Amino acid sequence: MSQTDNIIGADAEALATALRGRELELHYQPKVALGSNELVGVEALARWRHPKLGFIPPTHFIPLAESAGLIDAITEWVIAEAARQWSEWHAAGLTTRIAVNISAVNLGHIDFPDLVGGILRSAKVNCAHYEIELTESATQNAVNLLDTLTRLRLKGIHLAIDDFGTGYSSLLQLQRLPFSSIKIDRSFVGNADRSEDCRVIIRSVIDLAHNLGMEAVAEGVETETTLQLLRDLGCDVVQGYFIGRPRPGPAMLDFDKDWRQRHPAQPRTGPVEIAPARDRHRARRGA
Repeated sequence: MSQTDNIIGADAEALATALRGRELELHYQPKVALGSNELVGVEALARWRHPKLGFIPPTHFIPLAESAGLIDAITEWVIAEAARQWSEWHAAGLTTRIAVNISAVNLGHIDFPDLVGGILRSAKVNCAHYEIELTESATQNAVNLLDTLTRLRLKGIHLAIDDFGTGYSSLLQLQRLPFSSIKIDRSFVGNADRSEDCRVIIRSVIDLAHNLGMEAVAEGVETETTLQLLRDLGCDVVQGYFIGRPRPGPAMLDFDKDWRQRHPAQPRTGPVEIAPARDRHRARRGA
């Protein structure tokens, strides 16, 4: 059965049933710091495994959830499940930053920061170990998002702008919103070893991130050549199949052990210092 065929029958009713019946699960893709070789984070990626239809891609069921009014329930489940998994890792000796992807719909709720904070508090997760990723297109209405994102950042939660360079008004977003990291889109990273233009764009984004006090993160790293190129360009953090494929939560413990054995930690070159959102924005306005 093809992936296209799998989508037939994957409607709103089936998705609601999936949420109730635990057909949704999270897999985690590791992120590694180039300066120290350490595992510094993971990205939680939602998966829907229907008992009859098989794997249904998030590119189908996330838009479906938004249109069917299910995105808030799914987002709350993702935040809580990721927090539960973090607590389980922490108890086993693995403490790292965990990132979840959020829809622009969720940010329209004024109580969203309190919802996230309450979930993390219940799971005993330090907000400094939690990150929310937003696609560039989700941040178009910067004025309306400023209060919500600032409240999240003031709680200590990290904010990342995802797929950077593929949307519009990017520089305006960075100037107005309190992001702590920029994720360079895989379309640039994947072609960096054979495109001078892509290398120039990547170098420019890395410089931009550092000058704004942010981390530069590259996604879609699939070869050692690309990894070394990003290291030479001064990128902070990388993720992609060359580092590790997404995997179920319990498997991250084995990944961490194996990674540390194959890639001994190097002396830290010093983390990017990120000013509190309130101070950074005041400084930009000249206050």
